[in-house]
Amino acid sequence: MNNNNYQLKVFSGRANVPLAERIAQCLGDPLGKITLQNFPDGEFLARIDEDVRGRDVFVVQPTCPPVNENVMELLIMLDSLKRASAARVSVVLPYYGYARQDRKDQGRVPITAKLMADLITTAGADRVIALDLHAAQIQGFFDVPVDHLHAGPVINEYVRNLNIPPDDFVVLSPDEGSIKRALRHQKKIGGNIAIVDKRRSSATKTEQANLIGSTLVNKVAVIFDDMISTAGSVVGAANIAKLNGAREVYACATHGVLCGEAISRLRDAFINQVIITDTIPLTPEKQLPQIKVLSVAPLLADAIKRIHFNESVSRLFE
Repeated sequence: MNNNNYQLKVFSGRANVPLAERIAQCLGDPLGKITLQNFPDGEFLARIDEDVRGRDVFVVQPTCPPVNENVMELLIMLDSLKRASAARVSVVLPYYGYARQDRKDQGRVPITAKLMADLITTAGADRVIALDLHAAQIQGFFDVPVDHLHAGPVINEYVRNLNIPPDDFVVLSPDEGSIKRALRHQKKIGGNIAIVDKRRSSATKTEQANLIGSTLVNKVAVIFDDMISTAGSVVGAANIAKLNGAREVYACATHGVLCGEAISRLRDAFINQVIITDTIPLTPEKQLPQIKVLSVAPLLADAIKRIHFNESVSRLFE
């Protein structure tokens, strides 16, 4: 008799193996054995190298750059696991690529975030665990349950430990769209609040304008965002903070995409420290002395454990 039935097993794609290994370590079980390889023509192969029949399987694969390769690898892994008779397959998406294409903001454009959800569901996902989606409504794009977790508690704990005097602490929202996020952080860790009035001139260029709210003169500004992509917004906000008299600036984000000119911008920016999490691996060429990486592995491992044992996950949404 197979006593593997409905035991938990975590597998990883190649997008972020170190994070998957940390999750497996938190769960006290090694990663599942899988062969992932590329054929000479660029096609992928995913072969499951252990018995998964009747098991509760979790696949860790952020769809971070190279996005299309990581998406395709995830879909092929899901198909392999379903055809190997896994009882349930849950996808752990620390970072969800294409999330910014979540609506039609002009004519004749796709809603790629919805297309991605359809592909993942069709490939065989029974459940999705996501972390700080760019827009919360993306949960509704899936036809399977989605557990939408937040890295806020991990980041907040680190910021608290910076021991910034309460009277000097200002939570700075980099634009009007991030006000709710800034308020959530302010509610948890205190301080005053200020908002950068950001004007977007194109899809890739933003221009910062005025500061709204609390004064920054001789204050410590802490910027919170969901991701740092090209770093234009966060560096622009830091420049506004500097112009308005801030003595220190910290920038916090869950996802360090860090593409385009991000690294050169951050290297030269008026930012004491950039605090990100390990949802996306930080390659050697992106490692700067001022970048601090926090791990979300314990948070994701806790969610996986709770889902496996049919316990409440709602506490982790806070």
